Amino acid sequence: MTLVSWLIVIIPVAMILGIAFFARRYVRDVADYLAAGRVAGRYVISVGDLASGLSVITLVALCEQNYQCGMAMTFWNQLTIPLGIFMSLTGYCVYRFRASRCLSGGQFLEQRYSRNFRIVGASIRTLAEMVTNAIGPAVAVRFFIYFLGIPHKIPMFGFQVPTYGILVAILLALALALIWPAGRISLLITDCLQSIISYPIFVVITVFILANISWFGDVTPVMLDRTPGESFLNPMDIQSLRDFNMFSLVVVITSSILNRAAFIGNDTTSVGRTPHEQKMAGILGTWRNGFAMVMTSLVAIFVIAYMVGGRFAEKSHQVRVALADKVTAEVFDEAPAVRAKVMENVRQLPVEHHVIGRDRPYGAGHSPDKAFLQTTLKTVTDSKLPNGNAYFQEFRSLYNQMMMPTMLRSLFPPVLMGVFALLMVMLLLSTDDSRIFNASSTLIQDVILPLKKNPMSTEEHLIYLKLCTLGVTIFFFVVSLFFAQMDYITMFTTIMCAVWMGASGPIMVGGFYTRWGNTTGAWSALLFGSGLPVLGLFCQRNWADLIYPWLENRGYVQSVGRFLEMVSGPFNPYIVWKMDPIKFPINSYELYFIAMMLGIAAYVIGSMVTYKGPFNLDRLYHKGIYSDDPDERSGKKKGESAWTLRNVYSKLIGIDSEYTTGDKVIAWSVFVWSGVYSFGGMFVGVLIWNFISPWPAHYWGVYFFISMICTALIVGVVSTVWFFIGGLIDLRRLFLDLEKRVANPLDNGVVEGHVSLADKARFDAIEQEMKSEHKDDSAR
Repeated sequence: MTLVSWLIVIIPVAMILGIAFFARRYVRDVADYLAAGRVAGRYVISVGDLASGLSVITLVALCEQNYQCGMAMTFWNQLTIPLGIFMSLTGYCVYRFRASRCLSGGQFLEQRYSRNFRIVGASIRTLAEMVTNAIGPAVAVRFFIYFLGIPHKIPMFGFQVPTYGILVAILLALALALIWPAGRISLLITDCLQSIISYPIFVVITVFILANISWFGDVTPVMLDRTPGESFLNPMDIQSLRDFNMFSLVVVITSSILNRAAFIGNDTTSVGRTPHEQKMAGILGTWRNGFAMVMTSLVAIFVIAYMVGGRFAEKSHQVRVALADKVTAEVFDEAPAVRAKVMENVRQLPVEHHVIGRDRPYGAGHSPDKAFLQTTLKTVTDSKLPNGNAYFQEFRSLYNQMMMPTMLRSLFPPVLMGVFALLMVMLLLSTDDSRIFNASSTLIQDVILPLKKNPMSTEEHLIYLKLCTLGVTIFFFVVSLFFAQMDYITMFTTIMCAVWMGASGPIMVGGFYTRWGNTTGAWSALLFGSGLPVLGLFCQRNWADLIYPWLENRGYVQSVGRFLEMVSGPFNPYIVWKMDPIKFPINSYELYFIAMMLGIAAYVIGSMVTYKGPFNLDRLYHKGIYSDDPDERSGKKKGESAWTLRNVYSKLIGIDSEYTTGDKVIAWSVFVWSGVYSFGGMFVGVLIWNFISPWPAHYWGVYFFISMICTALIVGVVSTVWFFIGGLIDLRRLFLDLEKRVANPLDNGVVEGHVSLADKARFDAIEQEMKSEHKDDSAR
């Protein structure tokens, strides 16, 4: 990194911080701080969600995952397209949440179930969310340490101080600085601005990668040179893949249906001007990614082609040696003799010149990384290091995760390093600030606020929110310092999220759409759906150094191993449970799926056994006689029309009377692109073709070149220009709307972000009646 490189990073970040502090003038009440006054437009929401959703940990996890399973699974991932279309175009869960006028997911839990359930449910949700997201700064800081070549320790006041802790503190302080001035308003503005800055960077990185590798000369041969059943390119030859396989896709599809609303409320799902505008922001999500997904996919492909391809054997070997040196310096910091011996043995490893067609194909049991990992394990084992298996488990995890930044450091010129570092800093800040804010607002709104007997003033409420934000930031810092990564990032986030999401599916979807679901069912789902992931997490974290040694000392290894193989046998090769001294046999996807099934069963059984009568959903959604629309109260249903042959397709994709001509064009474009081209042509059509006449393996190289490069680049160019301009225009409108709100008196028709003053008395009466019903339901 040169001076120019550092300036490329510092100047935009300083500008973003300045805008965040400028935005504090727009905060007048709690609704502004929590939901940006609900004046945001579709492009600000959609473009901002790109930055807040795409993070450093996302890129690292994607590269780590694709290095294990390649691109073949992306073909089968298209099975999720119809679900995505349906949920986006119909506003599945999101529309009903906005119709409930709740400011948080916990508020919905109280209105639908009970106050006690709100407190407990929100606490579990927030704890799971906080621990999951707290590893984000940890992974990101390690990324910068390996990418920028920062030493693990620096001299300070006569001591060797870990740079890791210093960098975590600096980055979290920057995230906190973006939150404090204006809460959701500053996050909405800065996230949108960071996404707009990121769009041209995505293009630059994409062009660099395409200029340095050949798809048909480097990528396709490497992807096809795999052991039978473990292809990285042919989706018809992946039955032997482990962890990230077809069963993981089943889990993802199931979860996408059940947990659409798992973390709803304390994000941008409550900032739209209207429910329709919020819905359109979700629909635009199909197009907003532009070059973002192209770039992230190409980075992951670049890592595979460079680190495995024979053309780069000498350079990739140097990357592996440098990577092992950096990882051992971190993992074996308290065992320098072991570290020295590991590196001595690693440096003696020869360069592996793999020739495709002559040498044995690569696979899970044979890869250029195998020698490095086996050498490290053997050295650690021979050294008799206490808890050696746990040390090696951490080494292997960091080795897999930090391969991408170490490789890119050896390839990027200084200016490009600065540009990429800027992108990573912005993605880190936009992700961490949103996650810190979401967790802190959940704690205040859904845990602390219901416990207070007297309502808080606006000033007191804002102080609580800011202090809680500081507390969550400190929590992130502590977890980042002491957390040791033992598994793939995707696997850890899956099992940690499952602590809430194992139960949240039936709780939220049942609450939105059923009249028979009740509080007993919700408590039952929470007990079983959240209980199993907690047990699984304990086993995963303590397997190598506690549980397996305990089983081994008592002679239970063989019997437990036979039991696991017997249970998983009918599901081989997609589910394989075998005893392993290093890793817990049941992976996170499998635990998560079992938890979701237990949660559903518990919710249904608990609700049916204690069923006393239907829940009044009209009251919850302010419909019918509870509506604030006089026409709807009088029985005139606004915007409804009968199903006919002429409107059946529009009905199916969610088009209603609120759609303008432009909205209809956007909705139909999403349907045609995702449903007709991507799913119908590139998935169903290709699947039928292969069923009739299977393709030769090399055809798949052409297929992915067309779908991932050619078509994606065309769409990327169009959507990048579209959202770059649309984001700027909508951001300007947001500023104008906020200025108008500042100029007008506070009493302008909004109370707590969702109830007009004219109807406040009527809604208070309705809410009081609802609370009485919830108390009766709790008593039952």
